[in-house]
Amino acid sequence: MNEYDSEYLRRLLLRSGWEQAESMVDADLIMVNTCTVRKKPEIKALSLIGRLCQLKKKNQNLKIGLMGCLAEHKGEEIFSRYPGVNFVIGPGSLSEISRVIQENNLNKRFLAKGIKSIPCLPPVDVREKKVTAFVSIMQGCNNYCSYCVVPYVRGPERSRNYREIIAEIELLVEEGVKEITLLGQNVNSYLWNDSIMVRFPDLLRMISGVDGLKRIRFTTSHPKDLTDELISCFKDIPILCNHIHLPFQAGSNRILSEMGRSYTREHYLNLVGKLREACPDISITTDVMVGFPGETEKDFQDTLDLMERVQFDMAFSFKYSDREGTRAYHMTNKVPEEEKIRRLSVLQELQKNITLEKNRKMVGKVFEVLVEGKSKDGLLWMGRTTNNKIVNFRCDHSPEGDFLNVKITEALNNSLRGEAV
Repeated sequence: MNEYDSEYLRRLLLRSGWEQAESMVDADLIMVNTCTVRKKPEIKALSLIGRLCQLKKKNQNLKIGLMGCLAEHKGEEIFSRYPGVNFVIGPGSLSEISRVIQENNLNKRFLAKGIKSIPCLPPVDVREKKVTAFVSIMQGCNNYCSYCVVPYVRGPERSRNYREIIAEIELLVEEGVKEITLLGQNVNSYLWNDSIMVRFPDLLRMISGVDGLKRIRFTTSHPKDLTDELISCFKDIPILCNHIHLPFQAGSNRILSEMGRSYTREHYLNLVGKLREACPDISITTDVMVGFPGETEKDFQDTLDLMERVQFDMAFSFKYSDREGTRAYHMTNKVPEEEKIRRLSVLQELQKNITLEKNRKMVGKVFEVLVEGKSKDGLLWMGRTTNNKIVNFRCDHSPEGDFLNVKITEALNNSLRGEAV
């Protein structure tokens, strides 16, 4: 979601006559997009704001803005702690920046919070070179998991008009995009109801008809809203990629209940079975938490057991972090920090071995890869398979934006190596 919001703002500034700076030192305006779902990204964002305020002492014309969930959560506090910040904009008020830019009123300090609208990507006058793009189809969340601050900073669920979504995707395809990822805090609860009712499976089928679009992805899904109809889309829609991100958070039914997750481990395992029946080669990734208040060693072992049973392709794992304003913040029996660290290490080692073994099974096989650009070291080309595996490979020509068949030659922990066929 933050990447989508950043792209919205970038396009807005370009259309307003701004140019993208090569570095922060050269910039007249710096916007910091933030996340507050855990404590660590909040600390990093505040640290960056502090450094930027020091930079402003050398460049009095520099304007600093804070956007995203931290802006919504602690906007007034940011102003009082950091006098160098010019404006603070919550994710539901992002469109307010266009008014400020148009009025050329960046010298005035202002705070914009509250839920107003979901931004639509404006077109740009220069052809973009990206082959993949994000499209926000909804914002907010109605689940109120006991550990999560998202409903308080992103607001309740609001779905975008499906006509706007289709138009935005058509715009991106015209710009050269071949793969889009649909975004939402709980993307599979999408619902638009005016003259007709459009649910998420309906939206997927509509999008699959956009001429020139080659791949569809979506994230993030909530298990309670993963219906049989949605699962069947992996079988019925050819351009829907064979990958799903399906957070399970904990393998203990007791902890899942305390989290307010609205499903059991048995229900989750049943969904995995249905997904693999509909799409045998589907890649399943997940989010998982350790150290939730009251989590015992047995609860933790239940989580490890579920991971062994499912064999996830990848897992984003993290320690429980107190978020002020949530129900879990007030829970007692908190797990000691050193124990959380130990559990996270054990879990990550397990997943590392599972991921490597899954990647090794791809060696020697040929997969279609959409080439996104150069690898991080600049020596190879980088692309993704339909099941969302990163492949770095050699090629004797410039294939950016192309679909290539790549033979996998080596499996690593987080990526694959290959040769263009």
